[in-house]
Amino acid sequence: MKNFSELPLSALLKSNLAKHGFTELTPVQAQAIEPALAGTDLVATAQTGTGKTLAFVLPLIHLLGKLPPQAGIRSVILTPTRELAMQIHETFVKMAAGTGIHATVVVGGVSERTQLNSIRQGAQVLLATPGRLCDFLSRQLVDLGKVRILVLDEADRMLDMGFLPTVKRIMAAVPADRQTMMFSATIESSVKHLVSTQVRNAVRIEVGSTIKPVEQVDLHLYEVEQDRKLGLLQTMLREEPGSFLVFARTKRGADRLSKKLSHEGVKSAAIHGDRSQNQRNQALRGFQDGQYRVLVATDVAARGIHVEGISHVVNYDLPQVPEDFIHRVGRTGRAGARGTASTFATRSERAEVAHIERTLTTRLIRRPVSDGVPREQKTTAPVIVMPSSTPARQRLSRTFAPRTKTRRWYAV
Repeated sequence: MKNFSELPLSALLKSNLAKHGFTELTPVQAQAIEPALAGTDLVATAQTGTGKTLAFVLPLIHLLGKLPPQAGIRSVILTPTRELAMQIHETFVKMAAGTGIHATVVVGGVSERTQLNSIRQGAQVLLATPGRLCDFLSRQLVDLGKVRILVLDEADRMLDMGFLPTVKRIMAAVPADRQTMMFSATIESSVKHLVSTQVRNAVRIEVGSTIKPVEQVDLHLYEVEQDRKLGLLQTMLREEPGSFLVFARTKRGADRLSKKLSHEGVKSAAIHGDRSQNQRNQALRGFQDGQYRVLVATDVAARGIHVEGISHVVNYDLPQVPEDFIHRVGRTGRAGARGTASTFATRSERAEVAHIERTLTTRLIRRPVSDGVPREQKTTAPVIVMPSSTPARQRLSRTFAPRTKTRRWYAV
């Protein structure tokens, strides 16, 4: 099976797919959609950028459309980040057009009143991050007792971020006889525990290697001094076309790099956990629309960035763990397109690079750094000495004699 037209989907769903240019199935879609349509529990692992969103959105809309009309929440899709929830919502709206099935986003950082009003007005599907949804449950603002389908997208990332207790609480609030679909880039021990306790006779799908980058991404390594990283990035921006997604290790580092690039005339923005939701939305939307050529991000945002056509990913700082390398470079080379991922590392980080290569069983292609790449100029604030308005003879000085009952001050 190669095309969406061959799937047993409703005519309206097929029409919506064709309207938005979806014709050929990706491997994960070809394997996952049919068992999901049959109501079977599903556990799927696949690399990022392989079309997992449609693999669960299409069956979910089709199955909800066959249920008898009933008020209440019928499905929950859990995601690790706000950005991912919002991007899934965009796809959902396109595919559900004309079906009468409505979804709302339940995430932190935005008005909860708007979200609650949407639920009360009849939204059947919640696209939620665990923290905000659990908060609503704690305050008895939502009822998940009628949920028929539960989807966990990027399950391993949610658990990496410490959401395991929260996810368990949400699952306990959903009926046990639900259909569960779990999508993940990797199956770590905590994910295995969820699989063993929360899914029933699941169909297991594995598409490609989940510990290696996709083949269409060229992996380059530049050994470069710390103070030449900025110059190397600027050289790449001058010599190579397209958009750049640059990963920094810290929030402060992301902000600092974005400001330096902007100062040099490169349109850039930063996205990380300390930015408000409006700031994150504006940065991501501006990057997607071409307003910004460079988006500087931390790993918290890595899986929330689903933008087609990113030509170059740059690991300005090495990731904390090798698995994060996969999620970073997976932002380029999506949907069969070619991409480039460049890693900057200092001489002292050779052991970390070797660890990444061993873990991923992949060797990064060494590339030389041109002698013309400049060093970053260190600037220091000038020291300003303010004159005293008090004559020197009238200034007071404390003695350093042994302490007595009365402190004495003398004019000098």
